[in-house]
Amino acid sequence: MAQMGLIQMTSGPNAEENLRYMATQIGQLAREGAQLIISPENALVFGSRADYYHYAEALDDGPLQAEVASLAKQFSVWVVIGSMPIRTSRGVETTTIVFDHNGKLASHYAKLHMFDVDVADGHRRYRESETFTAGAQIVTVSTPFAHLGLSICYDVRFPSLYTELAQLGANVLLVPAAFTAVTGRAHWETLLKARAIETQSWVVAVNQVGTHPCGRQTWGHSMVVSPWGKVVASLTDQTANLLVDINVSQVDELRVAMPVLQHSRFNNQLKN
Repeated sequence: MAQMGLIQMTSGPNAEENLRYMATQIGQLAREGAQLIISPENALVFGSRADYYHYAEALDDGPLQAEVASLAKQFSVWVVIGSMPIRTSRGVETTTIVFDHNGKLASHYAKLHMFDVDVADGHRRYRESETFTAGAQIVTVSTPFAHLGLSICYDVRFPSLYTELAQLGANVLLVPAAFTAVTGRAHWETLLKARAIETQSWVVAVNQVGTHPCGRQTWGHSMVVSPWGKVVASLTDQTANLLVDINVSQVDELRVAMPVLQHSRFNNQLKN
């Protein structure tokens, strides 16, 4: 059994303020028994291109990452920064950072799919590629309690990514997000259930919520979905945290009883 804590928050452009909120939530969830705590996409910085570039850090080198690593060590809990701006030789990437219970960098994942779309809301035009460089690697990470598959927000619309994560052994798929209120109302729960059912994995989805200082509106409704596609726990449209027990053995049981990944003929048979 894995105990996972979700932090649903309304981040803004001030990283120090966001970090203070996260620290309070991490402490509370850790004291309640969480083994892993995950925050949303853009957890530490949610603002303009200038804001992201101002706070961008090199991987495993900077005050924001150092503070989160310190919290992980202090509370002896794995902590996932849903995403933050990481400066690389390729540009600035929006990146998930995973720290282990000793505060050591365990893994990281740069978002593969950029949210370059038009949405019928007050913001209207979203062009993530004008700020961030897309990642280039699929990433899983083994922990003492689960094998995590990493993804971020818009990635959830690309099922082949999650099939690859499952084939690499992931049994818990993380989806930190900043899903808009418009697209979230229409598609959020449906997409999460679909990714859980088709990969026979747990899905842990942590969303931003509310109206942000930049005017953007996000959907909230963070949730945990079982490998059978059942929402076992969820939040609504307010800032809050959530602690959920996840029985990872259900994944193995279901994959043995209904070996969908093995039955797929798209792995090799139909590629020639």
